[in-house]
Amino acid sequence: MSAQLGAELIRQALWTAMWVSLPLLAVALVAGVVMGLVQLVTSIQDPGFGTVPRLGAFLAALVIFLPWMFAVLMSYTTKLFGDLGRYAR
Repeated sequence: MSAQLGAELIRQALWTAMWVSLPLLAVALVAGVVMGLVQLVTSIQDPGFGTVPRLGAFLAALVIFLPWMFAVLMSYTTKLFGDLGRYAR
């Protein structure tokens, strides 16, 4: 395997990891900002008040996006195993 092919393989793996994690990270960011604003406005500083809705939003996003994430990872894995002969050279 040449250095250029290895770099391309690593680039594809990093891009796939970024695209798979992006929806969950975006939901976690939005939920964190919204809960932070709600806590700021209501002056409620209880840790459970912010943690439980954030966790719920994250789990809901995981359930919603899991089929898409699985399809992207399966596509990447199939492509990777399909080109396995090219990487062995």
